[in-house]
Amino acid sequence: MAAVSETGVFDESALVAKARQGDADAFNQLVTRYERKIFRLARHITQSDEDAEDVLQETFLKAFEHLPDFQGQSKFYTWIVRIAVNEALMKLRKRKTDKSVPLDEPVDTGEDTVTREIAVWEENPEQKFSREELGGILNEAIESLRPAFRTVFVLRDIEELSTEETADALGISIPAVKSRLLRARLELREKLTRFFKRKGDDVFAYL
Repeated sequence: MAAVSETGVFDESALVAKARQGDADAFNQLVTRYERKIFRLARHITQSDEDAEDVLQETFLKAFEHLPDFQGQSKFYTWIVRIAVNEALMKLRKRKTDKSVPLDEPVDTGEDTVTREIAVWEENPEQKFSREELGGILNEAIESLRPAFRTVFVLRDIEELSTEETADALGISIPAVKSRLLRARLELREKLTRFFKRKGDDVFAYL
């Protein structure tokens, strides 16, 4: 049975404490809680189901191995996200196909004040594209982002981590997270706009 607090909320800290004491069942509960999210994150970064499975396995193996080193200064989920991101980026480096800027390279944050968001579609696009088609179009656009931008976008806008948690997970500054998220959103807007224009639609008509 999963650990819950007196208020009925999932108690991550209690499970982590038990797992650090050698309770395998507690660690298994943490794995069950987060494995789908970690797989989804790994899949977005590596763009490969097989690699994502490998990342998932390595993430929790390393988490288990280094659990005594986890000091609880961040959430357990944030900690394993950091491990998963590192493992996923290692997969990309091994392929030798990624020529983009690494996550730890400084990023110009001069555009942080820009507030444009990606397009939000209402009724008209829904009439022309099914939810599945729109989902596929968006996923393809996300996967075409450079890893540094894609990872931040996935953590913030898909996994819904806070800016602070994302910065902690990636080991970068909060301004860098904001800058990369902004650039990811703007790139997605541009890519999606080009797609709909090719289809004869004007995405800006739906904003």
